[in-house]
Formats: sequence, structure tokens, C-alpha cells
Amino acid sequence: MPTDVVMPQMGESIFEGTITKWLKKAGDAVEKDEPLFEISTDKVDAEIPSPISGILTEIKTPEGATVEINTIVAVIGGSASENASGTAADTAQSAPATKSTASPAASDSRMAAVPQVQSKQKAPTQRVAQTPQAIGELTRSSPLVRRIAREHNIDLAHVAGTGSNGRISKDDILNYIASPANAASSARVSERSAPSQVAQVVSASEIVPLTRMRAIIAQRMVESKQISPHVHTVYKVDMTRIVQLRAEQKDAFETRHAVKLTYMPFIATAVIAALKKFPIVNASLVENYIHYHANINLGIAVALDWGLIVPVVRQAEQLSFVDLGRTINDLAARARTKKLTPEEVGGSTITLTNSGVFGDIFSTPIINQPESAILCISGLHKEPAVLTDSAGIDTIAIRSMQHFTLGFDHRLIDGADACQCMLTLKRTLENWDQEIV
Repeated sequence: MPTDVVMPQMGESIFEGTITKWLKKAGDAVEKDEPLFEISTDKVDAEIPSPISGILTEIKTPEGATVEINTIVAVIGGSASENASGTAADTAQSAPATKSTASPAASDSRMAAVPQVQSKQKAPTQRVAQTPQAIGELTRSSPLVRRIAREHNIDLAHVAGTGSNGRISKDDILNYIASPANAASSARVSERSAPSQVAQVVSASEIVPLTRMRAIIAQRMVESKQISPHVHTVYKVDMTRIVQLRAEQKDAFETRHAVKLTYMPFIATAVIAALKKFPIVNASLVENYIHYHANINLGIAVALDWGLIVPVVRQAEQLSFVDLGRTINDLAARARTKKLTPEEVGGSTITLTNSGVFGDIFSTPIINQPESAILCISGLHKEPAVLTDSAGIDTIAIRSMQHFTLGFDHRLIDGADACQCMLTLKRTLENWDQEIV
């Protein structure tokens, strides 16, 4: 009996995913739990394993296509005749980007891998926009769509949904914002239905479609600049004490804990100390209410070859120095191998981004909504500095200096709070007195 492979639901608020790469082609043998294809969603990039062992007889959804959860994307098993019609390349060129007629509510929201589903549903059809919801009728949409609607004062009852049962997607609401006069009457088929035809060469310039992750990053950055009045404050920190301590302890630390000692747990510890004193920097503005978060959830930005992802160290204020280092290293490693779960890339209350690994002097990053602040960690450089001793005598010495930039939402955070928060961070690092165990 053939087994249908479906698009999994990678989190409760995720209703669709984009297949970014097939790791097998039609006719290949696959083992159970062997990576079968890669997907990208609003929250995470991930490898999806095969639900069973067998022969991949059919690929129904091509690379680059975006489909709803529970949509059948491939078939494993079945008679040999079912595989005689074509190769994976043939399938990829002919299959449209489709949406499943299955209701998202029918799926298990905790599903983290492809289930073994024996489905008799018909082949999904192309996504075509349905008419706007009648006034008073329940509007089907995700929390993200509703937040965008609130920010732009849009009544979702007037937005045409292209999803199953009229569900409104991010693309629907963004298209409506861009062209509200035409949104109600347009019947839009997804632009992603034929990604192979988008890339082309014009003159000497190459034109390629945005990846799913790149498109999401672009959207979020524009949204953040529209939402938050950004202010940045830059502090130069003398990291000499930390540099010396790390050099002395790194070998013993790695032997003792089986994890490399980097600068990040030092910085994270200093951030936590500063946020405890100034919790407004760890807060969020939600519908004209200040939301003081019960925990400090540190988002740690990780640069990938294909974009950027921000895994989260949850309840960081409860972790020891060693646990901070171990957790940060683990999340970064799994981010680079697409092993993160949706729960590990959402819910941060402040983000740390380390552009210093690329040698910059300082940067002015964009806030990761709905957070109110982001800390940029720039390059660590040796430079001459003036030191004043207790007698008031100045000397010049070579010190390890580093710039830290705090970007903050001026609707919520005043300059005085931001600066005092940064002074706490600076003093914690320059006068480090905590043991590393």
C-alpha cells in the first residue's frame, strides 16, 4: 500500500510551508527517518524525515512551492507502474504550487515529523483567491495576519483569502495593503507556482526569486521600521579582563564541561544583570499596554548561508554561566544544520546579534518585533587606551576594546533607561567578579 507524505505542521500558528529542497528523487529508496526534503516556514527551516522505508514513487510538490499543512507532497510505495510516468524533474516541472482542502484544525499541532497518513483525498487544486468574508462572518487567519491588520487598521472582513476555506495568508494581507482598491476583486494564483520560470538572465544581470526565508526577513524588517521609532546608543567596553580570564580558563572549561568557552556567556550574563535592573528594556508594547515579561528570553541571531535565524535561550535568568554557554552553542549548531524546532525560534524578549565575528566596528540593527530592544555585539579589537590610576595619574596601555550598540523602541524606552542599562552591562563586563564553574 502506498503511504502519503504530507506537509507537517511545525507549530500551532503555522499553517503552510515551502519546500526548499528535495533530498531524494522519484525512484530512490528511502529509509524510515532518513531526511526526505527541506522546508521553510515563518518560524523555522527544517529537514523532514521519511515516515517509512520504501521507494519514493512520486513527488507531487516541486521545490519552491508553498502548500498548506496536511497537503500530500509525495508518495512512498505502491506499484511500480505508478512510478513509470516520469522522473522527479518531470514532476517538479508539471506540479503546481497547491493548497490542501484539509482543514488545519484537523491536524495535530504538535506534529514534529511527517506522519504516516493513508489519505484518499483528491489531488489539491491551485490556490485561487476567494471572495472577501461577509461582515460578521468568522474570518480565518493566523495571529501574524491579525497583528498586521491591527497595525494597519484593516478590517479582515474585506480581505480576500487564498487559503483553504478562505483563510487569509500573510501574502493576502500584504497585497491588500499594497493595493486595497483591487484586493477584493482580484483572483490571484500564487506567484510561487512556477519558481523555475522566475529565474532568468537579463543582459548581464541575474534575476532570481527570493527564498522563503529572505522574503520573510524583508517583510519583518520593513514592518519593524514602520512600527518602532528606532534609537541607537553605542558604548565602548574594555573587555581586557574578560579576554584574559577566557584565555586562562578555556582549556580547563572545555575539558570540564565538553563545550567551548566563548565570549557569549560572559555577554549574556551581563545582559541579564542589566535587564534585571531595567526591565523596561525587556518589555513589549502591546496595544498601548506595557507587557513586562516574566522571564528573560534571549534571542541569539545566527547567520546562515541562506539567511538569518534567531533561536531563543528561554528563561535565561535561571541558567548558570555553564548552562548559558552550553545552550547558546547547542542552539547555534542546530540552527546551522536545520535541526531546530518551532518552539526554539519564537518568544524571545530581546535579541543579541554578533556582527563582531565579521570584524565590524559597530552596527545599528533593526529591532526584532514585538521586542523593544536589540543589542549588537561588534568586533573585539586591541587599541591604545588612557588609564587613570587611583592617584589620578594617566598612562597609555594596549587594551581589548569592543563596541556594544543598543537599538531601542523610543515609544517605550527613554534614553535615560537605555543608557543606564548599557552602563550596567559595561560595568559588569569591565569589573567581572563571577566565578566560571
